[in-house]
Amino acid sequence: MENIYLFMIIALGILAIADLVVGVSNDAVNFLNSAIGSKAISFKTIMIVASIGIAVGAIFSSGMMEVARKGIFNPHEFMFNEIMIIFMAVMITDILLLDFFNTVGMPTSTTVSIVFELLGASVAMALIKIAHQNGNFADVVNYINTSKATSIIFGILLSVVVAFSVGAIVQWVTRLLLSYNFLNKAKWVGAVFGGLALASITYFIFLKGIKGTAFASQELDMLGGMKLSKFLEEKVLLIVSLSFVLWSLISFALMTFLKANIYKVIIAVGTFALALAFAGNDLVNFIGVPIAGYQSYNAWVNSGVAADAFSMGVLAEKVPTPTIMLVISGLVMVATLWLSSKAKKVTETEINLSREGEGKERFQPNFLSRGFVRSAIAMSQMTSFILPGSWQEKIEKQFEKPVISVSKKKAHELPAFDMVRAAINLTVAAALISLATSMKLPLSTTYVTFMVAMGSSLADRAWGSESAVYRVAGVLNVIGGWFFTAFIAFIAAGLIAYLINWNVSVMVPVLLLLAIVLLARNYIAHRKTASEIKAEDSLTHSENSSIQGVIHESSKNIANVVKRGNKIYTNAINGLAKQDLTLLKKNKTQIIKLSNEVDELRDNIFYFIKNLDESSVGASNFYIHVLGYLQDMVQSLEYISKVSHKHINNNHKKLKFNQIKELKEVDERFERLFTNVQNAFNTQSFEQISVILGRKAEITSLVTNKIQKQVERTRTEESSPKNTTLYFSLLLETKDLLNATMNLLEEYDQAHDGSVRPATLKAEETKA
Repeated sequence: MENIYLFMIIALGILAIADLVVGVSNDAVNFLNSAIGSKAISFKTIMIVASIGIAVGAIFSSGMMEVARKGIFNPHEFMFNEIMIIFMAVMITDILLLDFFNTVGMPTSTTVSIVFELLGASVAMALIKIAHQNGNFADVVNYINTSKATSIIFGILLSVVVAFSVGAIVQWVTRLLLSYNFLNKAKWVGAVFGGLALASITYFIFLKGIKGTAFASQELDMLGGMKLSKFLEEKVLLIVSLSFVLWSLISFALMTFLKANIYKVIIAVGTFALALAFAGNDLVNFIGVPIAGYQSYNAWVNSGVAADAFSMGVLAEKVPTPTIMLVISGLVMVATLWLSSKAKKVTETEINLSREGEGKERFQPNFLSRGFVRSAIAMSQMTSFILPGSWQEKIEKQFEKPVISVSKKKAHELPAFDMVRAAINLTVAAALISLATSMKLPLSTTYVTFMVAMGSSLADRAWGSESAVYRVAGVLNVIGGWFFTAFIAFIAAGLIAYLINWNVSVMVPVLLLLAIVLLARNYIAHRKTASEIKAEDSLTHSENSSIQGVIHESSKNIANVVKRGNKIYTNAINGLAKQDLTLLKKNKTQIIKLSNEVDELRDNIFYFIKNLDESSVGASNFYIHVLGYLQDMVQSLEYISKVSHKHINNNHKKLKFNQIKELKEVDERFERLFTNVQNAFNTQSFEQISVILGRKAEITSLVTNKIQKQVERTRTEESSPKNTTLYFSLLLETKDLLNATMNLLEEYDQAHDGSVRPATLKAEETKA
């Protein structure tokens, strides 16, 4: 039996490394977003600064490991075998939960997950012990530190409300004072802003960095015998005031003599500060439990007592974490920061929610987001009646965004938001976390950084009428995910602890294998999704401005739609013939994906037309018609896929042999048509289009003939209304598909002029 505990310790060590990887992938959003979104400094510089912050923070994190040993449960109430079950359940749950959030690209709190996993597993073990001892359910409070869970829940609510409100207010006031013309303000303005921002961030670094070290608990003579940590918490005003004066002078000197951009300095220092805080305080979330397990194992082995008789009161004692473990952890975290594609996906979520301007929205609106937006509009209208007109004009002028002329090729190079908002995000987050720490308030780093960014976005008018309902829905989804984290972490960890306790020797290997399988599955699914995004068959936006240019540029899109449409149509017919529900379900997914891509192209029409000069209006008419016909084709394919899936899913009668045979004939003819169209557009041999158009009557006659045969069958031999309805629906929609395809080809046939060379983009527009 002793070997199983050694196996569990080894497993905890491996799980610790895996947890570091998934944890950094999730929490990178906290300290990277402001710098990446503003593009104030290069991505490589951002990563180097963040890496240094993580490395330093990891070394300072030793004192924070106590939460895993005694912060949630009372260790003296549990025996060694029970503690090991709790730790194993926590680590398995934590990895799977964080990896799930990383895979879907949603930021969540690693602190909340570890706390509620410890709570859930501890409660499960406490209930098992109480049941064996015939005790009362109320006795569970003797095993659990209930005040910690309460403070975390309070911290969620407090973080959301306070961070969002303060972020919005500070950003609004700052923009009102600095406007978007902040770089042209007097040097003293930048110096004062730099002094305030850097003073807040510096205090944050001292408070969050030094607090976790052994040096912080020493009594220093220069401080009158006061501990450094206590001095930092009690002398906030003094420290910040002196720091403000010093940093203001330094900022003015940097701007005057070195011509430095103080906003870039703030963003770099702020990124370092939040990375340091993350590693210094959140490292416990990833390796605290395995280290506590390792120290418990050593204590048990040295005791010589049976596993079920050795009390774990030893965990209540303060035990330093080996420095080598902190160094290794820091290296793993830095490597993950550079290599993890999931970290980039989580980061994109927050940047997209806070970016300026319009674009593809990831989240769909719901009744809550619509309600919030309507309420905000009503409040905005009320303020317009309260404030004098002259004030409103001055405010509007300060919030007037500069017009930046840039080609569509370079549109992606624009920052998501400017340096002022990035600096405010970092400064306010640092100030709030520092203030809360000094006042013993349980604010979460993840919640504060995310909600400050959302509040500043709202105040900065990044959420316009075209995007507000989607952005608010995104914020509500993320907040809902935080509460979901707490609930699932508690339930899942408790369930896994119960299963392990049922049979340790069997369930530990089984659950570890299950965790590996699920992690591998998520990794493969993520890679597949990423490859699909980069797939050659994905549709691209048109960038050209002449009709001939659009014809040549859009030919790839037409070929892709026809290629994928051909496969979707064939799969629908084959799925009906074989009654293959899996194939039809997959087919529905494919047509929805294609439909979304075509919709995105249509959504881009506004920007396409805006970029045209007056002499190229004909290109916009052509492009609009082409997209309309593409959408008609996709709608027909979507209907065919939908009714085919519905028929088989509802277990209706199989189509008769003659019906299947006729549908196969139609499919074969359409396959030849689609193949010829695809080849014409792939090779840009537009002369072939007239030949293909000449076969329209033949294909139409084929489909009409099949409809007529079914009419005759229905009058004489057909007995299934469902089959008849399905068959007619398929053929009629096939005719619509044919008409849409031929209309598209006619549009190209009429517009194409082989004697005119397509317009090309200017040299400066192609450089990116």
